Amino acid sequence: MPISLPRVSAEARACTLCAETLPFKPRPVFLVGRGARLLIVGQAPGRRVHMTGIPWNDPSGDLLREWLAMERAEFYDTSRIAIVPTGLCYPGTLNGADLPPCRKCAPEWQPRFRAALPGIRLTLLVGIYAQAYYLKERRKATLGETVRAFREYLPEFFVLPHPSWRNKAWLKKNPWFADEVLPALRRRVRACMRTV
Repeated sequence: MPISLPRVSAEARACTLCAETLPFKPRPVFLVGRGARLLIVGQAPGRRVHMTGIPWNDPSGDLLREWLAMERAEFYDTSRIAIVPTGLCYPGTLNGADLPPCRKCAPEWQPRFRAALPGIRLTLLVGIYAQAYYLKERRKATLGETVRAFREYLPEFFVLPHPSWRNKAWLKKNPWFADEVLPALRRRVRACMRTV
């Protein structure tokens, strides 16, 4: 019997698993549709995303869409793209940096959403938390090494750094990312979005 995406979504929206650790009332943020072919797994909503309830609705999302060469309307088309972060709720900040996603969240929700999204052809693992959850010991010693070895994780996964302003220096020091990784990313994403 297929897993019901509406049921998983309703249960996830009502989740209070990490409520005691959150700075605000839980507000799980994700977007899914039964026909999605691309799954984007990031870390957790930031404050702006928490307030709007729209995933990647911030400067990091603008840069991610630039990396994907994708307009907002296409990015938020749930008939083709699902967005389920490793932490569904905003975890708060410490010294101006977002805290890691709640550790209980990904094991609870990632398998259930994956089972309810049978058409996924490619999963983008954006940042170290998504990579840690899905790749486990297959990750390299550093984020840079993992991203540089992106071909090793294909065709199931495509690994990316987080498109945060905090990673601007990393992006500048690693021009191979724009030269090698982004063109391959765009080709893979376009291929997975094509109708069969």
